[in-house]
Amino acid sequence: MKTQEVWQTYGQEMYFFILKKVKNKNIANDVFQNSFLKIHKNLHQLKAEQKLRAWVFQISRNEIANYFKKESTYENPDAGIINSTLDTRQDFCCFDRFIDELPKHFREVIELTYIKGNKQEEVAEILQISLANVKARIRRSKTLLKKRFQECCKHEINKQGNLTGTPNCVSCT
Repeated sequence: MKTQEVWQTYGQEMYFFILKKVKNKNIANDVFQNSFLKIHKNLHQLKAEQKLRAWVFQISRNEIANYFKKESTYENPDAGIINSTLDTRQDFCCFDRFIDELPKHFREVIELTYIKGNKQEEVAEILQISLANVKARIRRSKTLLKKRFQECCKHEINKQGNLTGTPNCVSCT
């Protein structure tokens, strides 16, 4: 089967499947295009044509997952500025300052996990500590960060444990 035949057979169904998951036409178009690019590049690897539909939709699911994974990774707004001062960082609330103020062993774990997007297992290998230790440091870091937000910005923690409210400090406004 050729890519054009796959397009004609499954294209519309696949597009609406992706759109249903990402809920944005522009994003759906990008994911759809990436999916068909992979289908085109790897169509020769498909051994059983009766499994084509499942294979096509698995590629779509993987591309959707890749999109959400990419979107969930926090990008440091001033990643290009290594030695920035507090004044230039104030535009981004207190988040970066609070991370910088964490003790080194907590800061490293937070930066590697949430800012650089490493998995916890990778962080454990990089820092040469156990996975349990990484998880404990992340938990303690989050507790410290929540406490700092409450003290500085007058945020509150709701019943689900999430920070809520509006900034109420000189650095945030």
